[in-house]
Amino acid sequence: MARTDLALTTLGHRIRHHRTARGLTLEALGAEVGVAGSQLSLIENGRREPKLSLLQAIARACGTDLGDLLSDEPPSRRAALEIELARAQDSPVFRQLGIPPVRVTRSMSDETLSSIIGLHRELQRRESEAIATPEEARRANTELRLRMRGENNYIGAIEQIAQQQLQAAGHAGGALTHRTVSTMAERLGLQLIYVSDLPASTRSLTDLENGRIYLPPASVPGGHGLRSMALQAIAHQLLEHASPTSYADFLRQRLEINYFAAACLIPEAAGVEFLQQAKKERNLAVEDFRDAFGVTHESAALRMTNLMTEHLGMRLHFLRVEEDGAIARAYENDGLPLPQDVTGSVEGLPVCRRFQARAALRAQNRPTEEHQYTDTPAGSFWCATQTGSSASGGFSISVGVPYQDTRWWRGRETTARASSTCPDEACCRRPTGEAAARWSGRAWPSARVHTHMFSPLPRGAFPGVDEIEVYDFLERHAAEPGLTRPPRR
Repeated sequence: MARTDLALTTLGHRIRHHRTARGLTLEALGAEVGVAGSQLSLIENGRREPKLSLLQAIARACGTDLGDLLSDEPPSRRAALEIELARAQDSPVFRQLGIPPVRVTRSMSDETLSSIIGLHRELQRRESEAIATPEEARRANTELRLRMRGENNYIGAIEQIAQQQLQAAGHAGGALTHRTVSTMAERLGLQLIYVSDLPASTRSLTDLENGRIYLPPASVPGGHGLRSMALQAIAHQLLEHASPTSYADFLRQRLEINYFAAACLIPEAAGVEFLQQAKKERNLAVEDFRDAFGVTHESAALRMTNLMTEHLGMRLHFLRVEEDGAIARAYENDGLPLPQDVTGSVEGLPVCRRFQARAALRAQNRPTEEHQYTDTPAGSFWCATQTGSSASGGFSISVGVPYQDTRWWRGRETTARASSTCPDEACCRRPTGEAAARWSGRAWPSARVHTHMFSPLPRGAFPGVDEIEVYDFLERHAAEPGLTRPPRR
């Protein structure tokens, strides 16, 4: 009957509970079961494993049964506290500190035990955060991407919530206005306030106590994105998000608020109607979808991944590729072969040089949109690519489909064609034999090391957020005159 230390500790507590409830001392119980009281003390303290026959005798003497003694449940709140403390003080996290364990006595109050256990829980939580690695984040992100791919990148529940909020705010159609977004916030008892001193680690900040959503000034470059920021802040409240308990939880929440914002900026019914008509006319184009709803090219492309497979039965892929050729964001359910690491993640990996998503970035004169067919080991794909720039550098946005679905898209007549055998490194990642023979051993490049290679994952419930800056900001603005909380409707 080999039992773990924790099970022996629980067993000891249960024996002590039944013994004291029976009014027996260690010596009295020992006399009844035929062992010394000191031996029973070792059993009750979890330091000795009793034989089955002795346990049966103890159960009879205490007026209970063997199954009750062997239960894994602590017999009382006090016992549960003592067991948890024993487990915490036996953990590697605590032992490596070199601090003597606390000896529990009868005079020690439950409140004292709870306080000590609270410290151990916080120690364990911080240790768990500290060991979080970029690999774990990549795994969590990959799991989320694969789950969404299995669901057509479509979340019906959020679509419904967005539709209800738009109707309640009186949105009848066309591009969503800032005023309508403000009305949506007001219905939740929130007021949109534009400030120039937002903490650098935040995109927006919601003061739940005073009913305010702080946003950057409307005049900042790219101010069209303020609608999306406000909608994301609103989404946290509508979707009843709690503080994230893990990095995976944080990523899920971020995906959900982005989805809600997209579903408001391009409502499902209107978006599907537009795409169906464009398909009927064989004139599907991201830029038309973008212009019809007044959103960015990337937002329009991503929204297509929510609607086209679900409602048009069309598989597709989306890529955002940075200037250095690395994938920043990707979605595919059409079989496009993308590079993957051992975790299954694609983000941060170089896309094939032959793909239009990367080739467009090498062009000196970048037209508004380029189209290309690419033959791959998984089949032929067509794509439309738009380039752009941000504070961090250039990037490209690509949306594409398998060859058989090209007939529905504008730009299908392109004669541009490339061939890729990636992930075979001979395709575009390995120098030619001639170049290698010419330069191998005759050059010494100094690599640009990305700082993120050495950065641990940001800690805290909201990774990367500087709480000191956040609370200082809230204190500065909490007492501002002239700001009243809108009534909740």
